[in-house]
Order: sequence, then C-alpha cells, then structure tokens
Amino acid sequence: MHIHTQQPLNGALFGAKAMMRLENCEAPMCHAISDSAAAEASPGGAAADEGVFVPPLNFAMVDYGVFRSGFPDAANFAFLQTLGLRSIICLCPEPYPEENVEFLNANRIQLFQFGIEGSKEPFVNIPADMIKEALKIVLDEKNHPLLIHCKRGKHRTGCLVGCLRKVQRWCLTSIFDEYQRYAAEKARVSDLRFIELFDISGFDQPTQFFSCSKN
Repeated sequence: MHIHTQQPLNGALFGAKAMMRLENCEAPMCHAISDSAAAEASPGGAAADEGVFVPPLNFAMVDYGVFRSGFPDAANFAFLQTLGLRSIICLCPEPYPEENVEFLNANRIQLFQFGIEGSKEPFVNIPADMIKEALKIVLDEKNHPLLIHCKRGKHRTGCLVGCLRKVQRWCLTSIFDEYQRYAAEKARVSDLRFIELFDISGFDQPTQFFSCSKN
C-alpha cells in the first residue's frame, strides 16, 4: 500500500445545524488510499477493556457525518468503529502510522492526506490551495461519515473547519469562537486572519443536511 501526499504550496492558508452541497468538485490534490486492498486480518479497534470506548484528543462532532479530533491512535480505534467512518482527512505531512493504516484497511476507510506543516508563529504558511482541496472532500457527502484530524485537532483542523463555516455562512464571530474553543491558549492570530481572508467564491452555499449513516 502506498500513501501519496501533497506538500504545501506557496501562499496563505460545525454548534449549529448546517446544510451542505458541493458543485465544483475537482480531483483532489492528494491520492486516496484504495480500499481494494482491505486487510484480511481481524478488524482493528479492540479496546484494552472490552466495552470501553476512548475518543481521540479534542474529538467533537462538526455537523452530521463530519467529525474532528487530534491524531487517533490504537486506544481510539474501538471508538472510531462506532462512527462507521468512510473517510479520514489527515492534515499532517508525516507518513501515516502503519497500525492506523491497518485499521483503515480492515474497516474499509479511505485516507486523504494533505501535508500541511505544523509551523509556529510567526513562520506560519497555511496553503490555501490545499485547504480548498480538503474542503471539497469534506463537502462531498459520498465521503461521509468523515473525520478531520491533525496532530492535536487545534490549528490545522481549526483552519479547515473555520473555512467550512464560511461556506456555511457563519458569521466571523461564531467562527472565531469555535476556533478558540479548541485552540484555547494556543490560538493563533495568523490562523484567524487566514480564515477571515479565505476565498469561498468557488463554493456554493450548502443546500442539504449531512447524513451520518452509510448507504
């Protein structure tokens, strides 16, 4: 199995019930992991104590069929199985851990990986083109239920969710409040500025609710 990732490009980089639809969906800048090579091994995700479900760091529901969190590990697999995920968007550039890949294969979950560096201010370069491509994947209901994650579920995930909120026509005050709820004392002015200036002109306002269940 090969995971193909896209490195950052130059340039700047749900709560409430909201509605979504994507009109202009082009090929993503990253390659999804094919589920054709589903593992024959037993499905991953058994909790250390049967019946105990541990969500990943900073886990939350964004909207119907869309979730956010920090980087999941083996202790979170049993919980993730309860979500019936179809897709995961990883916003980290590092190779996806082998045990996570095995879990995805065993549960027929696609991985979309966008290599956004976790830089610290003032050296923050948020790739707007990459965020747009990730946003297209989020807006495509064929990928739901879907989990968005970075390392701690704060900055990179917060930027993507913030841009999603702009497409949903949230006001900036509500968008910033949500971002700061997860970033807490680590909130970055550069992230908020990126969200404020993010161009959503290529996205139509959503017209239908997400669905949490697989067909």
